[in-house]
Amino acid sequence: MMHRMRLLAALAALAIVPAVRAEDVPAGFKTGTPELKGAGALAFGPEGVLFVADTPASTIYAIATGETKDAGVKSLKAEKIDDAIGGLLGIPAADVVFNDMKVAPMSGTVYLSGARGKDPKAAPFLVKVGADGKPAEVPLKDIKYSSVKLDNVTKGRNQAITSMAFHKGELYVAGVNNEEWQSNLKAIPFPFSESVTKGAGVQIYHGAHGQYETQAPVQTFMAYDINGQTNLLASYTCTPLVKFPVEKVKGGEKVKGTTVAELGNMNRPLDIIAYQKGGKDYALIANSARGVMKVNLEGIDKIEEITSPIKGGKTAGLTYDKVTDLAGVIQLDKLNAETAVVLKVKDKATTLETVTLP
Repeated sequence: MMHRMRLLAALAALAIVPAVRAEDVPAGFKTGTPELKGAGALAFGPEGVLFVADTPASTIYAIATGETKDAGVKSLKAEKIDDAIGGLLGIPAADVVFNDMKVAPMSGTVYLSGARGKDPKAAPFLVKVGADGKPAEVPLKDIKYSSVKLDNVTKGRNQAITSMAFHKGELYVAGVNNEEWQSNLKAIPFPFSESVTKGAGVQIYHGAHGQYETQAPVQTFMAYDINGQTNLLASYTCTPLVKFPVEKVKGGEKVKGTTVAELGNMNRPLDIIAYQKGGKDYALIANSARGVMKVNLEGIDKIEEITSPIKGGKTAGLTYDKVTDLAGVIQLDKLNAETAVVLKVKDKATTLETVTLP
C-alpha cells in the first residue's frame, strides 16, 4: 500500500512539470542528467532558466524549467514545509537543510534548494512549490541544461559560491577563491560559453571591525540600478552594506567597494531584495540575529562613504526600520510588486508563505 501511495505521489509530481518548449531553451543547452553534488545559491534568468550553484563541484548549472507562463500563484501558505519536504524525500524534517529560495518571475512557482542533512557531504535536493503549497522534486533526468565551471575557487570551503543574481545578460556570482584578495565577484555572460577562471577581487571598509578587508565573502547581494548604472549592493557578516559598480567587476581586477551602511555587528545577512513602496526604493534584508530590515535607499548615490570605525554595535549610513511582523524569516523573494514569498522559522517549524511588502 505504501509503495502504491509513493508511486501515485511521484506520478502526480510528474503531471505538474511544465513543458519545456524548444523556443524556451537558450543556445548551448544539451539534453542530459546533471549529477549535482550540492544545491546552494539559486537565481532565475530569462525564459524560466534556473541557475543552481553546485559548490562542491565548483559548477553552476543553468536548467530550463519551462516556467514561462503565469501559474496562478497569487498567495500561498505551506505550514511545516520542512515536514512536507522531508516526507517527499523520505527523511526526517530535522534533516531538511534549506540553502536558498527563489521565485520564478514569470510563473510565480517557488524553488528551494538544500541538503538532506547537516553533513557537508549530504545529498542535495531541489524542490518547487506551486499555488497549492505542496512540494514536488524538480526533475533532473534527461533535461535541457548547460553549465559553467569556476576554475580557481578555494577547494573545500562551503563559501566558494555564496550568492548569485542575474541582471541584463550577466550572471553575477559572489564567493571566495584562491587569489590574494579572496573575496571575489564574477560577471559571467549568459548563455555560458567557457569555464571562468578569474573574477574581480573585492575590498571593503568594515566599520564594525575598523579596517579594510579582502577575505570576508559577500553573504548576499542584489543587482540595483543607481542613476542608470547597475551596481551590486552586497551585504557582509557583521553587517556592512557595500555597493560595487558592475562596470568595474572584471576578471583579474581589484575593486574597492563603497560602504554605504553599517547595520550592526554580531549578525549574518541571509537574503536581500529591492522593491518600491510609495514611490521610494527600499532593500529588504533578512538577518540571522537582527530580524528583517527595511533599508531606505534614498540618497544612496550621494551618501558619504563609511571609512572610519563604527563601534559598540552602532549603525551608520543608510537608515532602516526593523520589520517585527517578519520575525524568523530566513529567505525571501519578490512574487510581484506588492507581495513577497518568505521562508520563516517559528517554534522549530518552517513555514513558506506570501506576505505584503512592508
